[in-house]
Amino acid sequence: MTSPKHVPADVPDLSIGILGGSGPQGGGLGLRFAQAGHLVLIGSRSTERGEEAAAKLAGPGLRIEGADNATVAARADVVIVAVPWDGHRETLESLRGPLTGKIVIDCVNPMGFDKGGAFALPVPEGSAAQQAAAVLPESTLVGAFHHVSAVLLADETVESIDTDILVLGDDRAATDLVAALAERIPGMRGIYAGKLRNAGQVEALTANLISINRRYKAHAGLRVTDV
Repeated sequence: MTSPKHVPADVPDLSIGILGGSGPQGGGLGLRFAQAGHLVLIGSRSTERGEEAAAKLAGPGLRIEGADNATVAARADVVIVAVPWDGHRETLESLRGPLTGKIVIDCVNPMGFDKGGAFALPVPEGSAAQQAAAVLPESTLVGAFHHVSAVLLADETVESIDTDILVLGDDRAATDLVAALAERIPGMRGIYAGKLRNAGQVEALTANLISINRRYKAHAGLRVTDV
């Protein structure tokens, strides 16, 4: 893992790229970061899909642009990975070059579903974030934004997303930066939650939150006490 390069020191000036931004989680995060004043670059498998996704999120005063994933990876200061799990490795392998030297935030939760509900899938590397780190050795990987409700993110009548964001990584400067980014969204708080090797249980906890949401018809998040 290398230290991040060419990243502006002033967090509000960061441009944020989202790989898989045409999906609900990526699109919702993109909307919220754009509302916080960031230039947001929505990536998808094709330029057309990226532009269409960006157009759906566009609004007065929001800086949201769409492109293919490779263009977004190259242009953005910080990149969020929000692609489906079944395309996770392949997508990142294809973007190794443009992601070199950048902070990459992985929010992917490897999960399956059956009649019993959601359950965590085993990952040979230990977690999606660790798989990303193995595929992208010249990037700085951080795990974050795993437990945010896509429904709340997309609902513009919800002004505050009241949840803590668990931030995991091996580079202190990178985890501090991602925690600060999380706090650009009203209601969110970034909390350091350990090294990247601890990402597996954080990703898996999403299955428990889905069960909570189904039982109580909610959009549950997490709050860490005494911090």
